Amino acid sequence: MTRSPDAYEIQIEVDGRLVAVAEVSRTDDPEVVRSAMHVESGHLPAGSRTKLVDAVLEDPQVSAASHLAASVPTGETELLDRIRERAWSVDVRAAGATALVEADLRRDPKDPGLRPASLEGDKGRVGRRAVVPG
Repeated sequence: MTRSPDAYEIQIEVDGRLVAVAEVSRTDDPEVVRSAMHVESGHLPAGSRTKLVDAVLEDPQVSAASHLAASVPTGETELLDRIRERAWSVDVRAAGATALVEADLRRDPKDPGLRPASLEGDKGRVGRRAVVPG
């Protein structure tokens, strides 16, 4: 699969270690955004996966859309659970080692955005295109 020219990465770094990355790209439909989420294998600091989902959903390009088409590694239940908590409607299908997620980000046109995330107490850094202090 080739990378879209307007795709960019959201990176999660904890204690100087890159632990999760999501590639975000637009589609031909301005209401739909794609994301491929990846996490490092092995034990990760608590909340790393949740922080990735929050960073993706709070990205301006994603929050302006009404639908997210995402891919996540099969078995990453923390990622899926957080998407379910933050989106209004979520459908998940298995596709080999990947779970394909279709998430409606808004309940209706009167609702201007996503459910807010509770980020109190989070440590680490979140970056868009590059890791920056957060």
